[in-house]
Amino acid sequence: LRQVRELPPARRGQAGLFHTAVLFEDEPALAAALASVAAVAPRSFTGSADHLYSQAFYFDDPEGNGVELYTDRPRDTWRREANGLLTLASNPLDPTSFLSEHLREPAGARPAAPPATLGHVHLQVGDIPQGRRFYVDVLGFEVMSDIGSALFIAAGGYHHHIGLNTWHS
Repeated sequence: LRQVRELPPARRGQAGLFHTAVLFEDEPALAAALASVAAVAPRSFTGSADHLYSQAFYFDDPEGNGVELYTDRPRDTWRREANGLLTLASNPLDPTSFLSEHLREPAGARPAAPPATLGHVHLQVGDIPQGRRFYVDVLGFEVMSDIGSALFIAAGGYHHHIGLNTWHS
């Protein structure tokens, strides 16, 4: 990747990418990635959350694009509401405690990058019902969680492959 400085910055209320989410296979792999980012770009951290079905850490890249690093909990632990949708939360997740519990490399070690995949993309949209009509009614994604200001959709029962929100719109 290379930074292109002459590009106009994204405007806060503009539709587009909210974040790209990188999925790690387990907590130790996520902890290794988290420690690496903390060592290389400590000021890029923007927050963390325990979403009940996943544990996530959020960053901004040098151009201000959101990046989520996360790992999933086992599917059999995911909770559902009475309406069948997944229970979603943004509970506190302390990065220092997470690293203390899951980091297996000694301080200062430079382990090989843990394997990871693109887990989901999260989009900033102007209108959730319009996004739902397109992604669910036209493309056929399944609604997994709906909190009004955000819709989480997927294929194959995953918690979400695409997130849509109006949080900064």
